[in-house]
Amino acid sequence: MSQQSLLEAASIEMRSVTPKVCEYAKRKRILDILCALIALLIFSPIFLILSILIKLGSKGPVFYSQTRVGKGGKHFKFVKFRSMYIDADQRLAELRAQNEKDGPIFKMKNDPRITPVGRFIRKYSLDELPQFFHVLTGHMSIVGPRPPIPREVAEYDEFAMQRLSVKPGITCYWQIMGRSNLTFEEWMELDNKYIREMSFWTDLKIIVKTPLAILRGDGAY
Repeated sequence: MSQQSLLEAASIEMRSVTPKVCEYAKRKRILDILCALIALLIFSPIFLILSILIKLGSKGPVFYSQTRVGKGGKHFKFVKFRSMYIDADQRLAELRAQNEKDGPIFKMKNDPRITPVGRFIRKYSLDELPQFFHVLTGHMSIVGPRPPIPREVAEYDEFAMQRLSVKPGITCYWQIMGRSNLTFEEWMELDNKYIREMSFWTDLKIIVKTPLAILRGDGAY
């Protein structure tokens, strides 16, 4: 681990939040497992198709792995379909001045690091499909705040840190209410809204609304 990564990890550890007690934890876990298994069964043919397209589209592995921060500030290995060129991480520094978002996140609508295949799979969130395996292992939930990367968390204020009090998820209010079109503050407000309102029925409502939001592709880049 690099010195920068160690500093980020130490910062998160010192500022980690107390995990929130989920009153419907057993039902949420059952819902997670059922939804993940159904999704993996339905999308299994797409895994093969995407793997071929990604390999043919650009040099590099099919999957991209990254350290993400989960519940209580714990780190876990996060995997998704690769949507960028293999030198994307090295090129980030030169693009920071062109960041189109506020807060600690980096977003560009026309990010030159994204491959042609990557633009398509990002638009329809197909790059996120491997995360259903994280749901099965218990590192993630179907519904919950998106898992951030350590360097982002190192810049969080106390309000943003509260999103680490629950298990991260594949979808949440952010995904169905604008995605990257929202400001960082609006994103944090929605994540904290979910934490306040989280319940079995809230999760079901978000799950039902997610497919339509993905098909619209609004704010996905």
